Amino acid sequence: MIGDRLHELRTARGLSLRTLAAEAGVSATLLSQIERGVTEPSLATLRRLATVFGESVASLFADPAPLSVWISRPGERMTLGAPNGQIRYERLTPGNGQLEVLHATLAPGEVSSEESWSHPSLECAFVVAGTLTVEVDRATYTVAAGESITLDSRQPHRYRNTSDTTTEIVLAINPPTP
Repeated sequence: MIGDRLHELRTARGLSLRTLAAEAGVSATLLSQIERGVTEPSLATLRRLATVFGESVASLFADPAPLSVWISRPGERMTLGAPNGQIRYERLTPGNGQLEVLHATLAPGEVSSEESWSHPSLECAFVVAGTLTVEVDRATYTVAAGESITLDSRQPHRYRNTSDTTTEIVLAINPPTP
């Protein structure tokens, strides 16, 4: 659970909720709620926390011991919020810092982030259903169900659903976004 890991990292570094909140630019109330499992952090909040700890976002999900086999079951998966809060990603992989696989649905008009952004990874989006519009740098690509797009995530990019039906995608990111 992200709350347990956050508490572990915070206390190991001798930080109070208020000190960590100030360094990460979030409220102490939000951090308390995350640690208690009352709310889930957005990706933007996770990135801020990871930066304070000098860790990758994936390390915030690190399992206590390396797993050789891990089963992802519906209803038991960790979810992450997109930077603008529209999209919810389900983590399909354990937090071992090696590979991130996410599942998401985008309602008509939803975007993965308000602005295109970049990070040092290789990313592949497989469209399970619907049509995905992918903006990479200054180009726009349309990816239909059954198709995938792979991109160097160092280029500014974002995902959009410009159709009038729901789009379902699976994202693979390596290494996980810091």
